[in-house]
Amino acid sequence: MKPVEEGKKDQKAADFADKSLLIVDDDNPLRDRLARAMEKKGFKVTQAENVDKGINLAKNSPPAFAVIDLRLTDGSGLEVVKEIRKNRQDSRIVMLTGYGNIPTAVAAVKAGAIDYIPKPADADDVENALLANPKLKATPPENPMSADRVKWEHIHRVFELCNRNVSETARRLKMHRRTLQRILSKRSPR
Repeated sequence: MKPVEEGKKDQKAADFADKSLLIVDDDNPLRDRLARAMEKKGFKVTQAENVDKGINLAKNSPPAFAVIDLRLTDGSGLEVVKEIRKNRQDSRIVMLTGYGNIPTAVAAVKAGAIDYIPKPADADDVENALLANPKLKATPPENPMSADRVKWEHIHRVFELCNRNVSETARRLKMHRRTLQRILSKRSPR
């Protein structure tokens, strides 16, 4: 096998015997556009718009690849990830979401996703994530998070771990409850 440059993908959909790809997203235009683009790249695409349909498809014919939205109208895409993992351990699953933060990324990876892509993501981003060589390190981000953003992410992670209880989160972070409420009410820093 020839060496691969770091950060470059070394495979295409045509290199895989099973090219089945399940896309689960409740945003119909996005899902249809992504499905058409991935079919052009050589995948055999099936689609679902909610958790129930995604789970049924995962049970009946577990896909080799999957792109799953984290938040769907009837629940969490993590349920679909778990179902795919139950039925097919080698499936390459990418979480796609408009709610990108560290706690949800960690939950996605723990459930069995190999990557996590914030929306908007184009078909090339999805293909690169699905076909990336798991032995290669990811390339460092061009625009890493600022220190303020890291702090904000940490506070929100603890808040989620405390079941969104402000008083308990403030106690664990050793900060005043009102200060925490002000931080939680603001948008994330860049």
